[in-house]
Amino acid sequence: MNILITGASGFIGSFIVEEALRRGFNVWAAIRKSSSRQYLTDIRIHFIELNLGNRQQLEDAMRGLHFDYVVHAAGVTKTLNKDDFFRINTEGTKNLVSALLALKMPLKRFVYLSSLSVFGAIREQQPYEEITEDDTPRPNTWYGRSKLAAEQWLDEQKNHLPYVILRPTGVYGPRERDYFMMAKSIRRHIDFAVGFTKQDITFVYVTDVVQAVFLALDHGKNGRKYFLSDGDVYDSSTFSNLIHKQLGCPWWIRVKAPIWLLRIITLCGEYSGRITGRVTALNNDKYNIMRQRNWRCDITPAVNELGFKPMVKLPEGVRITIRWYKDYGWL
Repeated sequence: MNILITGASGFIGSFIVEEALRRGFNVWAAIRKSSSRQYLTDIRIHFIELNLGNRQQLEDAMRGLHFDYVVHAAGVTKTLNKDDFFRINTEGTKNLVSALLALKMPLKRFVYLSSLSVFGAIREQQPYEEITEDDTPRPNTWYGRSKLAAEQWLDEQKNHLPYVILRPTGVYGPRERDYFMMAKSIRRHIDFAVGFTKQDITFVYVTDVVQAVFLALDHGKNGRKYFLSDGDVYDSSTFSNLIHKQLGCPWWIRVKAPIWLLRIITLCGEYSGRITGRVTALNNDKYNIMRQRNWRCDITPAVNELGFKPMVKLPEGVRITIRWYKDYGWL
């Protein structure tokens, strides 16, 4: 079976490639010219350069090839210009699917990696309740809006494309760089949190996302959307406490800042990024993500319909991740 994986050089994509190889798929890794191949060293991998910004170039690059499955993991989570979210996450998805349809690719399944962020800050009244598939999405970030726009466009292709959408909550694990910033900060003796209102957070380890991808490829229902988490809910300090423990409990200062201070910091980060041309994690989207209090989500459909069974809970996942960061010289 031939499988095309976009975003193959990225955090989640590289793990999907490894699992596809382990399962005996004939793997095509879609990358850009500038993409690192650091985690794509297996000689069995077929590389293909795809420009998601140009449908005709996509058709030309894939013409004559045959894919049974496509996993679309490419996208951006932060960028200097909000229009880039839609250009890459939304229009890139449209271009890829349109090219596949134009080529009459006989796909058995197309899996799109979306995000819990498509729902935004809903069910924020305490006690918090799980976000469910019946809730109306109200994304509060440009990232979430761009992902939702891609989802809505895919819904319009339901009669032409056998697709499944996965909506993971915060994904962490080896090779991940955003949560790594927290570990780096704690290593430097500072733990920074925001807001004084109770916050419920959910996580999912990267290999559990990969598990869900292949379950969806095998027997996901056409047009269905599944939330992914490890099934537990955590206090806002649990993640940093676990990191602190795995780092050997260095002395630290815990700073809990009000939301208004975060607003100032992210505005400065956004402004600095525009001046320097460097994307920073401290931006307007990050402000809305960090001030959101409820990240609960209902994974029951994924469990019942896909057979999804989270294998790595947060304590074990943090232990593995911090060990990897140390072994590879990140910490």
